[in-house]
Amino acid sequence: MTEPLRIDPGERTADEIVDELKAGRRILVTVEMLGQPKEISLRYDGELYYCDTPTRLHKHSDESEMRNCVQEMGYGK
Repeated sequence: MTEPLRIDPGERTADEIVDELKAGRRILVTVEMLGQPKEISLRYDGELYYCDTPTRLHKHSDESEMRNCVQEMGYGK
């Protein structure tokens, strides 16, 4: 299994993030929540895209939805 790619918010573009996910790579984004560093896990299972946060699991049915989520949440540029 490939090591997850660890990034900081805004380090990659949304397109780069989606491309990594489509290639089978899991991405861990370190964000600050309530003054504490937390990891957000982004992944793709071949059918659905997932944004797994400490408070909620977002599911996206297509690449466009995932790209919008990554941009809106500030994980990618």
